[in-house]
Amino acid sequence: MLRLSFQVKITLVIIFSMLFAGALSNLLIYKFSLESQFNELRSKLMIIAQTAGLLIDADTLLGVPLSHQGTNSEAYKVIAQKLKKIREVNPQIKYIYTMARTQEEGIWQFIVDPEPEPQAGRGNKDNPTSYPGDRYDASRFPEMLKAFHGPSADTKLEIDEWGVTLSGYAPVRDSAGEAVAMVGVDVTADNVYLTQKAVHRRAFLVMLLGIITSIALGMLISRRVTGPLKKLVEGTRSVARGNLNYAVAVEGSDELSELAASFNQMSKSLYESRKKIMSYFYDVVQSMVRILEARDHYTRGHSEMVAQYSEMIALKMGFPKEKIEELKEMALLHDIGKLGIKESILNKREKLTEEEWGIIRKHPIIGEDILKPILITEEMLAMVRSHHERYDGKGYPDALGQEKINIFAAILSVADAYDAMTSCRAYREAMAKADAIEELKKNSGTQFNPKVVQAFLEVIDGV
Repeated sequence: MLRLSFQVKITLVIIFSMLFAGALSNLLIYKFSLESQFNELRSKLMIIAQTAGLLIDADTLLGVPLSHQGTNSEAYKVIAQKLKKIREVNPQIKYIYTMARTQEEGIWQFIVDPEPEPQAGRGNKDNPTSYPGDRYDASRFPEMLKAFHGPSADTKLEIDEWGVTLSGYAPVRDSAGEAVAMVGVDVTADNVYLTQKAVHRRAFLVMLLGIITSIALGMLISRRVTGPLKKLVEGTRSVARGNLNYAVAVEGSDELSELAASFNQMSKSLYESRKKIMSYFYDVVQSMVRILEARDHYTRGHSEMVAQYSEMIALKMGFPKEKIEELKEMALLHDIGKLGIKESILNKREKLTEEEWGIIRKHPIIGEDILKPILITEEMLAMVRSHHERYDGKGYPDALGQEKINIFAAILSVADAYDAMTSCRAYREAMAKADAIEELKKNSGTQFNPKVVQAFLEVIDGV
């Protein structure tokens, strides 16, 4: 029995695919051209609508009485005249009008439509009039509903009482910037609509042909090929998720089994390499932390103490062992960003200037940038970035508050503050343990997470 190699099978698939692609090319190019034309028309409509919205005075517009007699008001005539001029400048516009929302969800009402009279062609049975106050069901058109938030345009051709149209919309804002009404611009799109219908019919036929062809091609490929391919796909996804210990089990002696063996060897090599890189990176960064602390003998051993206190708090709060290990690792590295701060600022005995404080406040971000190249999680990076955030939202660098602060960053914050208070600094003596505890209690609920402070107070007595 003739046995085709995977290479031959793939070659056959490529040949059929190229033939199929050749048949589709003209249709796809045509469809792309149609879509480009359609998108250009949408953009133009949004620009016209936005320009019209800027030209309309909101106070004058809101002065139009919402009744059929409103067409006789001076306010109506002023707005209608402006809309007519806009339409004259843009001959492709069929209708231009303004509407406001009502108390009923999705139901709007016309304010000014410069062509409400029967002789304009919109007063007969097929084209109803649109006088001030006439209601309109806007819920049918999702893009129209966005008009009070900003410029928008229909993403597809719409059919309503006035035929097949493509419309653009924009808000009319008052002097305070509040959207009080909207302006709509319609262009007829019968030709585009018919062309789109023809393209859609052809696309459906081509899709049907493509499905039949794909099924026929799929039947040519045996389970001997698709099975291993699925395993390889799952293997690549698993590796992409970080599981470098994943192994693909594919038996046989063809190219697919060789590929699976190579994949397994690759994932194993990546796993070993990552272990070495991670270990090396942590060693280097921890050496950098020691160098940082050596620059200031007052803070020597600070990171180790913060790691110890953080572990005590996390254990008390019942976090799993693997999370506590991550917390300890980040505690050792939490001040790595100070490597990017001048020593003259870090060890300054006098009061820091506002500019110097601004530089100091950048060290969590610098630390995050230093650690990003290593394969650590977003949660671990958040511990470094957010360990100076405050529970009341007045911290830095992101002014987060309460539950928005990563819980492990909140733990680091308490541990960091306590060790800083009970250690000597260049600008002050160490604070007594009892005084430091009082400070934590005093700032619980403002600077610190109350749950973290409570857990720390329950474990610190024995230290």
